[in-house]
Amino acid sequence: MRALSYSITLELEKKLKNINSLCSSTKERLKILPEEHRDYIRRNALISNIGASTRIENAILTNVEIDWLDETLGKDAKKGSFEKNKKAIENKLSKDKQRSIEEVAGLRQVLHLVYAQATELFPIREADLRELHRQLLEYYGAAAHYIGRYKIAPNSVIERVGNKVTREIFKTAEPGPITAAAMQDLVTWYNKALPEHLWSLAVIAEFVYRFLAIHPFQDGNGRLGRALFHLGMLHSPDESLSFMAPYLAIDRQIEKAKPEYYIVLRQCSGGIYRPDPTEYSMERFLNFMLKMLERSLTEDIQYYHDKYLAYQKLGPRAVKTLQCFREHPETTQTTGALAGETGMNRRTVIRSLHELIDAGFLQELGKGPGTYYRLIF
Repeated sequence: MRALSYSITLELEKKLKNINSLCSSTKERLKILPEEHRDYIRRNALISNIGASTRIENAILTNVEIDWLDETLGKDAKKGSFEKNKKAIENKLSKDKQRSIEEVAGLRQVLHLVYAQATELFPIREADLRELHRQLLEYYGAAAHYIGRYKIAPNSVIERVGNKVTREIFKTAEPGPITAAAMQDLVTWYNKALPEHLWSLAVIAEFVYRFLAIHPFQDGNGRLGRALFHLGMLHSPDESLSFMAPYLAIDRQIEKAKPEYYIVLRQCSGGIYRPDPTEYSMERFLNFMLKMLERSLTEDIQYYHDKYLAYQKLGPRAVKTLQCFREHPETTQTTGALAGETGMNRRTVIRSLHELIDAGFLQELGKGPGTYYRLIF
């Protein structure tokens, strides 16, 4: 069995070593932080990944709304939590966001499962992938006839802006025996290659790219593929990489580089599915993902670290004011509305708002009497 379908050039090896070094040094910095501090960074990374990955596929919930939804559902993904709170969530958020709410709840469930049960998911089985797909689309009623099953109709990787299909990135594997055989080969290869290969990230990149090229499910392949990248890092025998996986908001970086992401996906394939993975240019995808990882390691973790420290310095009135914003994730706030909700006088509210702006939690919009404020995630 081949170890890898593409060659690691000297340039890629240099980048892989750089990521290993960054993971190792960042791990040591995180390990000396209090658990509460690390939990804050982990949770912010989770919310960012859920928001970014669903928005890449055209969902419209903001991270502020997802943060509120996640708090409403609790600290884990217990069965029944979403169904119990669904009506309250839909009443809180705009009516046009129902599909996005269902997608967010499904991906949240998948990522919680991935982070909690990664060990049990290696070696991974096709049944595990089908179960992850079922979890992903569990709350989307229209998927009932294909949830957890390989596709029965042709599909393709497409790039969307708004509700409009802008272009087909590449044609994927035909449904039926071709998809079934390709998935069996992919899972068998991954389980053998990951523990044996020197560069875990190279194996993970191939696994995810081939998964996306096959596009085995009727819907949800993009979200699931990105979740599998996180799962692959948790599976890695590289302890620094697996330790860092829950702290990395990789999908946040992919969302910011979305046009490049789709360009790379097409460049690797030439626009068509190829049964022989050696015919792909997967080194392009690895190069892209290494860039996303580097940005997350150097930008996101520091951002969430600094935000935690800023939160610890807030005065009690600023914390009370901030909580008002969190309880109303869709709306902006005015000083008058905040005074009424907090019971503080306008002068105190204004001081609290300025404190939150200076600390990077709020954005001030408008001028004079029309000034209003928006929460920044």
